[in-house]
Amino acid sequence: MEKQFKIEVDCANCASKIEAAISKINGIDEAHINFIMGKMNVKFDEGADEKKLLKQMQKVARKIEPDCEIYL
Repeated sequence: MEKQFKIEVDCANCASKIEAAISKINGIDEAHINFIMGKMNVKFDEGADEKKLLKQMQKVARKIEPDCEIYL
C-alpha cells in the first residue's frame, strides 16, 4: 500500500537523510521525498499499522531535523 504525505523539511540534504532513515523503519518498504514539492511517498508493508508508523517516521525525521513535520 502506498500513501502520500506532506513534509516540511528545510534543506535537500536533510530530506535525503530523512528519506534514507524512514526507508529503514520496519513496516516500510520504501520512501521517496520530493523536496521541491514538499511531498513524501511511502510504500508500507502489507498489514502495516500506518498510524504507528507515522509516529515512528516523525520521530526519525526530527532526529535529523528538529523542525521537520509530516502530515497526512
